[in-house]
Amino acid sequence: MNDAPGTQDINQEATSQEAPSPLEGLRVLDLATLFAGPLAATMLGDFGAEVIKVEHPRRPDPSRGHGPSKDGVGLWWKLLGRNKRAITLDLSTSGGRDVLLRMAAESDVIIENFRPGTLEKWGLGWDELSAANPRLVLARVTGFGQFGPYARRPGFGTLAEAMSGFAAITGEPDGPPTLPPFGLADSIAALTTAYAVMTALAGRDRTGQGQVVDMAIIEPMLTVLGPQPLWYDQLGHVQRRTGNRSANNAPRNTYRTADGRWVAVSTSAQSIAERVMRLVGRPEVIDEEWFATGAGRASHADDLDEAVGAWIARHERAEVIEAFERAEAAIAPINDIRDVMADEQYRALGSITEVEDEELGTVRMQNVLFRLSGTPGAIRWAGRPHGADTDEVLGGLGLSPEEIASLRAGGAL
Repeated sequence: MNDAPGTQDINQEATSQEAPSPLEGLRVLDLATLFAGPLAATMLGDFGAEVIKVEHPRRPDPSRGHGPSKDGVGLWWKLLGRNKRAITLDLSTSGGRDVLLRMAAESDVIIENFRPGTLEKWGLGWDELSAANPRLVLARVTGFGQFGPYARRPGFGTLAEAMSGFAAITGEPDGPPTLPPFGLADSIAALTTAYAVMTALAGRDRTGQGQVVDMAIIEPMLTVLGPQPLWYDQLGHVQRRTGNRSANNAPRNTYRTADGRWVAVSTSAQSIAERVMRLVGRPEVIDEEWFATGAGRASHADDLDEAVGAWIARHERAEVIEAFERAEAAIAPINDIRDVMADEQYRALGSITEVEDEELGTVRMQNVLFRLSGTPGAIRWAGRPHGADTDEVLGGLGLSPEEIASLRAGGAL
């Protein structure tokens, strides 16, 4: 297994062999599924938290069956389940409830995403959990939050992408609202949940008391969309779909090169916009009055796109990128995953790393999310088989082999 935070970062690799992980000693119970809650737990595990994944004995986490698999092993789970020990527990049984309360007493964080009221129905609500451990942080991740008229509706990231306003501004002006082809809202909510958990833990350090994190997936998605509420409140402005263009600057688009590849150009800064137009042989537009502001340039996007697109179309992608780099103008290739895996910048950062896995051998996946110079994170193992660590974890709670066998026979494990 790869203990280093980045296979290409020699300095951090040496540090990671010696320094304790920043979240070492933190125990997290991951009761959640699909995808925000489990990904938040993965992020905590990447930086040293002991994460115990709790799955139903007969209904494993659905991510084990999501997307492509190899030899019957789900590949998404290898990423989402990394750095987690896997146990089975039926929380709706009395035996499962009792075991979870014992685990809660020795844990710091529980992350769950059941519909509001489900844990309470099982006798595992905040009252019971905090009684077992007053220092516990309970992160509740749902589509719509713990209260309000939508709270008990089934909630998924797709609904957040629609409801937040993201889909309404995404796509071509004359096309339909567009949803992302991946779990965007879930991923943003996962990042936010990990941040919320660490904030709650910091609060616990001050007060000695745990608390509940109420994370509604519809809210982080709304936050990252920027000042739309302010625009509407103060100006009545409703942002419209603009395709790959921006209403705030131009040229900003995707452009096809002579060899049939694609690049993206951004000119958020005035100086960059000027460099691009000089590069493509249209320096005269820089002196136009409208060119002095991003909004002014956006109002002339047709002309600017034609100039930039025509120049890029005459050159192969490597030539285009090299010319933009010489001009200190902002450009990036539009990569598919094959390009990402070979990209020299990702290689330099160690963004894709190798992990040894007991089921699949060596697998490559995204590395930890960021680099810390003193206490870096690490991927210790990929997602474990369903229930692989049940006996070991429960034995660590003090349960005897006979008690574990009795729980299993009763359907709790």
